[in-house]
Parts: sequence; structure tokens; C-alpha cells
Amino acid sequence: MSSKPFRRILIGMIVFLAICISAVAGYVGYGWDVSDALYMVVITIFGVGYGEVKPIETPELRLLTIAVIVFGYGAAVYTVGGFIQLLIDGELQEILRSRKMSQGIAGLKVHTIVCGFGRMGSIVAEELLRSEHPFLVIDQDESRVDEAHQAGMLAMVGNASDEDTLNEAGIDRAKTLATLLPDDAANAFICVTARDLNRSVEIISRGESRSAEKKLRRCGADHVIMAASVGAKRAFQLITRPTAASLLQTDGASGDINGELSAVGLQMEELKITAGSPMIGHTLSEIEIRGNRGFLIVALRKSDGNVEMNPSGQCSLSDGDVVIVVGHRDDIAALCRVHTLKRQAMTYRGAKH
Repeated sequence: MSSKPFRRILIGMIVFLAICISAVAGYVGYGWDVSDALYMVVITIFGVGYGEVKPIETPELRLLTIAVIVFGYGAAVYTVGGFIQLLIDGELQEILRSRKMSQGIAGLKVHTIVCGFGRMGSIVAEELLRSEHPFLVIDQDESRVDEAHQAGMLAMVGNASDEDTLNEAGIDRAKTLATLLPDDAANAFICVTARDLNRSVEIISRGESRSAEKKLRRCGADHVIMAASVGAKRAFQLITRPTAASLLQTDGASGDINGELSAVGLQMEELKITAGSPMIGHTLSEIEIRGNRGFLIVALRKSDGNVEMNPSGQCSLSDGDVVIVVGHRDDIAALCRVHTLKRQAMTYRGAKH
């Protein structure tokens, strides 16, 4: 909110008090008591209409009274105007922000709903914002929602386990829902509610304990991320394989894997097997042979969401599978043309490749 209304109120109050003190001093100078002078100033400025405390007969007293009316009333109006401006500005800003948020949510399609803007949720939201992926943040803490708004994110206050909140967030149009609260029970409730409202949405849930993983999956989660487990594995990699871990890390300080690969002319791509592709029913080895091995297949994500690292060449391909490859840009483009594969947009360092 602008500081202009506050400055106007402060200046108005200072001027108003100065006028009142000067007027009281003026009346006292003409022989009035302090109490009579103060009373006269008050009823004069606010136009109460009571009779004069003492007769105003001399030209000097009349000029003083006129000055009190003009300047005192003007300062009072100026100060009250500041309060009104403060109220109107706040309401207008709230209305405009609410309208902008409603329009933004209504326009979301195939988006991600991030439940919780805590330590983990804020990191995920920042990465989504950087990659220009459509998303919406839901959090019960109004201060966190304000923080998300200030960062340029679309966010709303609400309980993500409530059906009305998820409906308002466009759960029926969402592609992914990530519930990243530090409470397994709350995450479970959100998974159940989201799955009931949209059977096809992909649900990613945070888990705090090993015992919660199976329960979260039974509640509808497609993937469960154990934050402590991920951190522990990262620490282990840094201890045992510091060079490889440095290459694979994704924080902005040292760059991500695609940034490192691009330095040597390579890139990582996701190639999707779409309906009608001639590769449906064939194996990965046929891609490698027909592609003349100008690339490396590093993983295969099946249509059910399961990921196979370093898959066997005998793995059969089906509609919806995604082949993750590393190779030269031209080689990957040629591979797509030969096999009618669809390249997925992969974002690294905020740029799409």
C-alpha cells in the first residue's frame, strides 16, 4: 500500500494541531481564559453552532475567528481525506487483487496445484515460476500467500483438503497436484479429496515417515517424496562420489545436469511415444540400432508413472511411454523424425530446450 495517505494524515494532523494551538494563544492574548479559548476554537472549527463564549466585537477578534474557521476546517478536511483515501486504496487494492486472482485461476488449464508454501513448497513454486509452468499455490497462512503474491505467483488462501477450495483452484482442469505439507495426515486428506474430484490428476505427496508412504499411496498419491531420504542420499553421494554428485546437482550455484551437458555439445531430452507411433510394440534396442547409436538412453518412464533407470534393450514400448535420452541436438532431432517421437519441453536454468 502506498505511503501517500499516511503522509497526508500526518501532515494534516500536525497542521491542525498547530492551528488550534495558535488560535487558543490568540484568544488568550486578547484576555480570554485558556478553557474559554479552547472551547471557542473547537466549536468554531467543527461548526457546532453554539453561541460565542464572549462577544466577538473587535476587528482583530473577527479576523482571528475567520482564520480559525478557514484554516482549521481546511486542515480537518485534509486529514479526514487522508483517512478516506487510506480506506479506499486498501479496498480497491484488495478488490483488484481478488479479481486478478479469480481471472488468473479461471484461465488455468493443465496446471499444477501446489499445496503448502513452506520451505519445500516455496522452492517448488520458485522453480515452476522460473520455468514458466502454470501453477497455483494454496496455503492457509495469509502471510505466506501475500509472500507468494509479492513474488509474482498466483496464490490463494484456503484449506487444500476442502473440496470447495480445490474446485476453486481448478482441480478438474489440473494436470498435477503437489501436496507438500510437513504433516502426513494433512497430506493424506488432500490426496483423498483431490483423487475424488479428479481421477486422472497426478498427485505428488510429501512424506515425513517411511510408514506413511504406503498410506499416502493408498489415499491416491502417485508419487511420495521422502524429504529426509532425498537429503540423506544427496549427502551420501557427496561423500562417496563428489564429482558425479556435483555434476548431477540441480541447485543454481553449480548448475544442473543439462547445463553441464551443453558445455560439451550434448543435451537431455524426453521423447514421448504417442498414439500412432511406429515404435509402439517395439523394443528400445530397435531405437538404438535404427538410430545408429548417436545417443544414449538413460531412462524409461512408463505410462503408469514407473521409471526404469538404465533400462534393458528388450523393454517394450507402449503409448504414453517417455524415453529419456542424452545426445547431440541434431541426432535427437533426426531420431524423432525417424520414429515419429514427440519431444517434451524440458526446462533447465529457466530456459526451455
